[in-house]
Amino acid sequence: MRAFRSLSVAILRGFLRDKASVFFAIIFPLMFLVLFGGLFGDQSQSKVDLIQVGDVALFDELPRPAREAFDDTFEVEHRQDLEAAIAEVRDGDADVAVVERDGELVAHFTQTDQVKAAIVQGALRAFVDGANVAATGQPPTYSLRTERVEDDSLTTIQFVTPGLLGWAIAMSAAFGAAATLQGWRQSKLLRRLQLAPVSTRTVVGARIAVTVGVALVQMAIFLGLGAAAFGLRLTGSWWAAIPLLVMGTLCFMAVGLFAGSVTKTVEGAVNMANFLVLPMAFLGGSFFPLDAAPDWLQTFANLLPLHWLNEGMLDLLVRGEGPSAMFVPMALLAGFALVLTLLSARLFRWETQ
Repeated sequence: MRAFRSLSVAILRGFLRDKASVFFAIIFPLMFLVLFGGLFGDQSQSKVDLIQVGDVALFDELPRPAREAFDDTFEVEHRQDLEAAIAEVRDGDADVAVVERDGELVAHFTQTDQVKAAIVQGALRAFVDGANVAATGQPPTYSLRTERVEDDSLTTIQFVTPGLLGWAIAMSAAFGAAATLQGWRQSKLLRRLQLAPVSTRTVVGARIAVTVGVALVQMAIFLGLGAAAFGLRLTGSWWAAIPLLVMGTLCFMAVGLFAGSVTKTVEGAVNMANFLVLPMAFLGGSFFPLDAAPDWLQTFANLLPLHWLNEGMLDLLVRGEGPSAMFVPMALLAGFALVLTLLSARLFRWETQ
């Protein structure tokens, strides 16, 4: 234990003295949290920007309940010039321009944002259908009531924080392992440790302990800042994310170990780790969801360890899942870690050639 404690303290001091490591492990990911938190912290569902050209009887004569729903859906501006209104839609300054011609509503929309275009058409069609039913004097056969499956307190920052935290953990663990392995190898420290009266198990354990400790500090800072500054609220089983985070750290340490094993310089190891982790961040949902991506891309993303770390974090921190939600992601991350560790052991060389 004395050797383990001494090595852990030495590794931690080396980490804290390396300002670049501290910056990229703690400060750099927090910059993204502050950026996304500032942009989306209080954001609710945005309204559709609608330009009403001239008089539109359907809009002007909506009954009170329908009018309230209309005002909740659309932000309306009035214009008289149709061509100018269409130009605003084309330039992205509005989502749709609506004009009425002989009882027919003509909606001019842009296809540059296909999701918003579908929302615009669906919402307008719903109001037109409702007006047609009201005009016939016949009550509708069916009615619709919508309810959110999440608590009303959930905001966009709730879903942004777990993904950014997963990316921060992956980046710190992978870069740290890759740079440490290559740095120790180039400075001949690996050989000295091999000859020292300290077991390999103790050296590896100290390195893991420091990396996991840094990851837990990252988690505390992320969740603390998110709660204090941006209104982040955690679900009841949020604590179950801690063992998942530990397993994710071990998995991405294995990624860094692989990067350090196949390269010959510290710079090469860090670049290799970046090459492996950065695409995972985009494809694993750290920055944005892949719901609109092609099926083949979503299938490929499901094979990435960061996807499972992010999904597990979302389930436990935001979606209200119980502790059992950590088991499948942890098992998959452990599998990734085992395979990469065994592969790294086969490729590892004590000295650069």
